[in-house]
Amino acid sequence: MRLCAGLMLTALLAACAGPGVRPGAPAGQAVPAADAAEREAARSARVRAAGDWSLSGRIAVSNAGKGGSGRIEWSQRGAGFDVALSAPVTRQSWRLAGAPGSARLEGLDGGPREGADAAELLFQATGWDIPVAALGDWLRGLPAGDGGDARIAPGPDGRPQSIAQGGWTIAYEWPARGDLPSRLDARRDSARVRLIVDQWQGAASEAAAAATP
Repeated sequence: MRLCAGLMLTALLAACAGPGVRPGAPAGQAVPAADAAEREAARSARVRAAGDWSLSGRIAVSNAGKGGSGRIEWSQRGAGFDVALSAPVTRQSWRLAGAPGSARLEGLDGGPREGADAAELLFQATGWDIPVAALGDWLRGLPAGDGGDARIAPGPDGRPQSIAQGGWTIAYEWPARGDLPSRLDARRDSARVRLIVDQWQGAASEAAAAATP
């Protein structure tokens, strides 16, 4: 069943292939270290305060040489998330929705599947290793949870150049200004998740606009 689901998702995503995500340095002018740290603390506070947000973009996933790429729509409402992948040409879709302690995966042969852990549910169904719970924070350039185990490498303007946490390393690219990254590349062993953000929407994007001179 896992092989069947994995082949279906690979075909689905490959039908909507887009350019890969390159790890890179953040954009922005270098500032004194104290100022950079202050700016980053303010950015993090603004982004964390925006509990409802969404993004649309392109994603590529691989694990041990298997994977694919396609469109992604991520909607976050507090602790609840709804993530959709789609291939417009084939009109196929895959959706993962849930909150802490519950998740539902749709779009697989045999009907929807449910479980207590979104990442484990996805891995058991497809063989793909995607850190769903942490990704909601990492997407926005934040350490996941309380960040106690995170190692953050700041860029010249204070925004994270990379975050290492939970065995994953996430490299970022940033626009010249704003609170939210434009690209990320997350890796752990043979697993890799690359994402290009085409548009941020909702409260998070409003926070980014407010921070832009």
